[in-house]
Amino acid sequence: MKDLNDWREQIDSLDRDLVALLNARARIVLGLAPVKRERGVPVREPNREEKVLNNIRTSNQGPLSNDALERVYDAVIREMRAMQRQRDG
Repeated sequence: MKDLNDWREQIDSLDRDLVALLNARARIVLGLAPVKRERGVPVREPNREEKVLNNIRTSNQGPLSNDALERVYDAVIREMRAMQRQRDG
């Protein structure tokens, strides 16, 4: 049976993985930003954002609810937009 520290070590490891994945996503967003700028595509694209949310909804197998994941992704998308705007600034 795992003790508290074992569970926490697992969580810490997953948190490091999430940080790495979020930074990988951010690098892709930054690579995409100049392409969007060249084509006159706005930073905020509601249709694309809805596709992202649909993708997470259809791939979700729980235990997090779709609503919970949407809140998380809303924050991720907001930060990615802010990062693009800073880079454009």
